[in-house]
Amino acid sequence: MIATEFVETVSTGVGPLLHALASTPLAEPAPKGIDTDGVVTFFASKIAPILLAVLGVIFIGRASRGEVSKVLTSSAIAIIGLAFIAGAATLFFVGDYLIELIFE
Repeated sequence: MIATEFVETVSTGVGPLLHALASTPLAEPAPKGIDTDGVVTFFASKIAPILLAVLGVIFIGRASRGEVSKVLTSSAIAIIGLAFIAGAATLFFVGDYLIELIFE
């Protein structure tokens, strides 16, 4: 008789608990991918201006010492580097377009 009452008590208390556990998700949904647009925007808005400011300070310091030819050479290299960075950022968009075009 005691065992029967114990089983009834446990079964009435466990039922809502099991229902609550069954209705909760076990894991968060998996990430869908890397936000490449966000990464490019972050670099373009935060990192690139800081690097350009540092280059500007270096160039002004060299030019004030009379090293104008070195400043012009460094400026040309920096501009070519920025062109390569812009080209790499463009590849994200071109690649996305090509993937959408191929897998439609």
